[in-house]
Amino acid sequence: MLYDFLIAPFLEFEFMRRALVATFALSVGAAPIGVFLMLRRMSLIGDAMAHAILPGAAIGFIFAGLNLFAMAGGGLIAGFAIAVGAGLIARATELKEDASLAAFFLISLALGVTIVSLKGTNVDLLHFLFGTVLAVDDPTLLLIVSLSSVSTILLALIWRPLVLECVDPGFLRSVSRAGGPTHIAFLLLVVMNLIGGFQALGTLLAVGIMMLPAVISRFWARDISRMIVIAIGSAAVSGYAGLLLSFHASLPSGPAVILVAGGIYIVSVIVGPVGGLVWRLVPMRHLEA
Repeated sequence: MLYDFLIAPFLEFEFMRRALVATFALSVGAAPIGVFLMLRRMSLIGDAMAHAILPGAAIGFIFAGLNLFAMAGGGLIAGFAIAVGAGLIARATELKEDASLAAFFLISLALGVTIVSLKGTNVDLLHFLFGTVLAVDDPTLLLIVSLSSVSTILLALIWRPLVLECVDPGFLRSVSRAGGPTHIAFLLLVVMNLIGGFQALGTLLAVGIMMLPAVISRFWARDISRMIVIAIGSAAVSGYAGLLLSFHASLPSGPAVILVAGGIYIVSVIVGPVGGLVWRLVPMRHLEA
């Protein structure tokens, strides 16, 4: 019985195996980036940038149809250009970077939907917005795994200045000029992982596999390394359980993955040992002089 429910779908159906590998790859690549977004108080910026890639992907769709590399390349260029543009506007004017990104987010979403609607159908639009993780083919899977691998390597290269910038950006600026390049590299990592998530989960849900595991980890650990391990684990569990839920209950796969992550988040809020509601009700000993 447990075998039929938990294992058989992945052994019997190739599309389920590809979807599982894709979600695991996204977990390894995107979840650590989500942790740093959270620590840098940029959580909603991830959502804005997820929508920023839509016009570029839509332009690639206009010229090449549902060509994987045209849409991914267009999305990568658009996302990185909008991230840099929002930063430049914030530095040249009195507008804050989050407000600038919010403006770009709304413009990008409207422009992307309009471009797709001009050439595509409602099915194409749903593919862009919500993804089709169960329809991931071999080239798409290769792209997702490649982006995740490159992201992991680049994160390892900028790990020290990135952690230091999260903890004490003033000290980093005083001892090194690595802050600016590190910030640009980090934005590139965000866009890369959103491109990977876009291929499987669409623009509306791509940020979910990045941010929900990150906020889950905050209730279970204080150390950054442990938070990243927990975020990756919770993202992988969400992918596995969400695909099973989608298969057995005939639900959309992408939303099912994010809903499972949302359920884990609610449990973490209640019983998580680091600031969870239950632990806040438990009387704690105070230090005595």
